[in-house]
Amino acid sequence: MKPARMQRAALVDAARAAGPDAPTLCGDWTVRELLAHLVLREGRLDAVAGIMVPPLARYTERVQAGIAARPFDELLASVAGGPPRFSPFRFVDEQANLGEYFVHAEDIRRATPGWTPRALDESVQRGLTSVVARIARMTLRGAPLRISLTTETGTVATVGRGPEVAVIGAIGEVAMWAFGRDEALVTFEGADADIDLLGSVVRSM
Repeated sequence: MKPARMQRAALVDAARAAGPDAPTLCGDWTVRELLAHLVLREGRLDAVAGIMVPPLARYTERVQAGIAARPFDELLASVAGGPPRFSPFRFVDEQANLGEYFVHAEDIRRATPGWTPRALDESVQRGLTSVVARIARMTLRGAPLRISLTTETGTVATVGRGPEVAVIGAIGEVAMWAFGRDEALVTFEGADADIDLLGSVVRSM
């Protein structure tokens, strides 16, 4: 099974175990609403633009609410089945969905106290290394620091200019942090003032 499919299956398992009304790390979204977002993203191309374009967000929210009202088992089946036949995501699954599904699976798992990191297949780890190198240039582009994202195998990405701070952890943890999640087992190396400044950096797309 390819890495993106592994993470899709992990997300479906986490969602089923948590239940539709469980919280997630995605703001106020429940598991049901997170699944609806994923179904919309891959299957409602007429509404997907509102995810990134604020003037279109209201329409996207209405469509997503309609999807979220479907039976929970139907939502699980839609996500598990992968992108619909007409969706462009069918052709870029690994590139577009590995990071998305890994992070959202953890958004479900880590919303509950007592979570522990999952053991990740080596192919998933390799794939996430590429994802982090790409995504960090977007989520950290405005940082007033030189941020080095580092795992046990070396530096994955270095972004920004200024005093250097290293963010260190396993690739899954570095990925969560780069995607803007604070529920990540990472450590920081650098001057205390620079580490404090890093804490104020907004990690967003």
